[in-house]
Amino acid sequence: MGELTSLSFPFLPTHHLSRKLEGMWWKAVLIWLLFMVGAIANGALRVKAIIPFTGEAIGHIISTVFLCAIIIGITWWTVPWLAPSTGQQALTIGAAWLFMTLAFEFGVGYFIGHHSWSDMLVDYNVLKGRVWVAVPIITFLAPWWMARARGLLP
Repeated sequence: MGELTSLSFPFLPTHHLSRKLEGMWWKAVLIWLLFMVGAIANGALRVKAIIPFTGEAIGHIISTVFLCAIIIGITWWTVPWLAPSTGQQALTIGAAWLFMTLAFEFGVGYFIGHHSWSDMLVDYNVLKGRVWVAVPIITFLAPWWMARARGLLP
């Protein structure tokens, strides 16, 4: 593939470009793992401290807001290290984070937690007051949004 890229775009330093992209993907996975640590801590906080005082419905809303803030905060802190050079790269990273998040959530829920698909999709029903859908949306947009906010993208 490097040869094809060199033939198509002889002005691009393909070896350096592929190394940069490879490094960016490893960084993206490490950052996503930080999200998982934050999500687990958020879930524990929700169960132990938030829901006992607010009830289930309000507790889930507060927890969703907290997790969105965690994702935005981690992304704000790490996006210079991640260093997407285009909006497309940032959105592609967001799409990868979204895929990993949904695969983890539904994979663990179905195969380990033995939850039905309909039970797992309840949190995505905005018409029933569930706001969890904000988490995947923020996960997808966070790298682009924080890179723009930090002046790393035009």
